[in-house]
Amino acid sequence: MNPKVALESTVITHGLPQPVNLEIAREMQEAVRAGGAEPLMMAVLAGETQVGLSDTQLEDLAARAEVRKCSLRDLPIIRQTGEYGGTTVSATLFLALRAGIPVFATGGIGGVHRGDAMDISADLPALAQLPGTVVCAGAKSILDLPRTRERLETDGVTVLGWQCDEFPAFYSRESGMAVDQRVESAAEVASMMRERDRLGLKQSILVTVPCPQSAAVPWAEMEDAIADAETAAIAQGIMGKELTPFLLNRLAEATQGRSLAANRALLSNNARVAAQIATAFFEIEA
Repeated sequence: MNPKVALESTVITHGLPQPVNLEIAREMQEAVRAGGAEPLMMAVLAGETQVGLSDTQLEDLAARAEVRKCSLRDLPIIRQTGEYGGTTVSATLFLALRAGIPVFATGGIGGVHRGDAMDISADLPALAQLPGTVVCAGAKSILDLPRTRERLETDGVTVLGWQCDEFPAFYSRESGMAVDQRVESAAEVASMMRERDRLGLKQSILVTVPCPQSAAVPWAEMEDAIADAETAAIAQGIMGKELTPFLLNRLAEATQGRSLAANRALLSNNARVAAQIATAFFEIEA
């Protein structure tokens, strides 16, 4: 029996353009395997929740034009309608824990949206109610990061900085906000996971990993690009589930592809770190 790492599928169905989405999904899986763990991507195929995809299933999902973005609220619906779905952080976290997989790697979590403090991703309440360990590069930088960080604190979600003292801002390594505790190794995280479980706490542990230095984009530069993208979205009346893909595409254009390169680098890096944590936790629980 090998340690396992769950992976979310909205990264390939809604977060990245074709064919890069399939390439990055495979890179994440290879990063997990290189770390000695088994990658299991969560998705919904024709109404059936899947814990792990074959390469053929992955290719099919990555090529589909009509795939539902599947949060927790959508799981009962999509299982009844028989649709295909890419699972978000909240849905992936639920499915992973249901399958007995405690560690989950993603890019960035959802959070509080800019301009509307009531527009809050379902990822945040899921992190407050489901005791997994989520490895990410912080929250997506198109969000209101200070409010998102405050909500994590309010909900009792432990935020760890992987070899860093500052909450990463997805494409950028800096945000000006502190983490709850810096950790240097997978063994430290695994020990905290065990203590969380012994205490009976229900919240997730969020392990925030900065984007690799070689690919990161400075925070001030990203803020300018985000402001321009948001202005364009308002002008074109783009909102709801269409907003995030629009903003990500605009950011890729504004940064001459550097934001996409950062996204690619951080996804593989997060998968690598998650494999280390899953292995360390597996060893202490054995």
